[in-house]
Amino acid sequence: MPRRVKLTLSYNGSRFAGLQRQSHTDNTVIGTLEKVLRRLGIDADPVASGRTDAGVHAFRQVLHLDLPPHWDDLKKLRRALEHQLPLSVRVRRIEWTADDFHARFDARRRVYRYLVTDRSANPFEAELMTFSQTPLDLKRIDEAMRCFEGEHDFEYFKKTGSDVKHYVRTVYRAFAYRHRGVVVLYFEANAYLRSQIRMMADAVLKVNAGEMSLKELREQIERRKRHTTDLAPAAGLYLSKVIY
Repeated sequence: MPRRVKLTLSYNGSRFAGLQRQSHTDNTVIGTLEKVLRRLGIDADPVASGRTDAGVHAFRQVLHLDLPPHWDDLKKLRRALEHQLPLSVRVRRIEWTADDFHARFDARRRVYRYLVTDRSANPFEAELMTFSQTPLDLKRIDEAMRCFEGEHDFEYFKKTGSDVKHYVRTVYRAFAYRHRGVVVLYFEANAYLRSQIRMMADAVLKVNAGEMSLKELREQIERRKRHTTDLAPAAGLYLSKVIY
């Protein structure tokens, strides 16, 4: 009988067209993982905690998959995966889990971080963070971030094409802090709509730049008026943690 494992990956999303398998390309994180699994005699389809767009990174993306009986040595499997996966994808952990564990539906909270800096841009970090041409006011950014906390209908913070029945999400924590010259936007919620975080991050950066007021931000959160539909660049976004 197959046994289920919980697989935690880190990846640099700038090398991929997103996480999920796609019909027009196999250059996705899961597409790359599946090719390696097939070479190892594993036909199971990996299921992730949630999708990440092209260019978005992950520190701890969680997936589940069912292993055939001949793969009962997880240390050996980890070595085989890391030997064949590209360096842009690393196995952080692989462990046995309950047969009914579901990486997506059992997740209770998801933590994302968005990295932005106002120091001079350089080509070595261009894929890893967003460079702001406007000086970053941490106090103002943090004030804007905290507007998202609570349960809201985020219809005005989603990309078109979201195939969900409702837009209500609970943001447990949203704040900003500075770390080694980088301002980190921290989001922790039960779930997110399509491109919601990039749209929220862009709105916060607009508040910082004086292109949107806190009043206008609150109006959009409360669905009274839509002021922007822009997305922050994908390069600054990281799936940091999935909480079960």
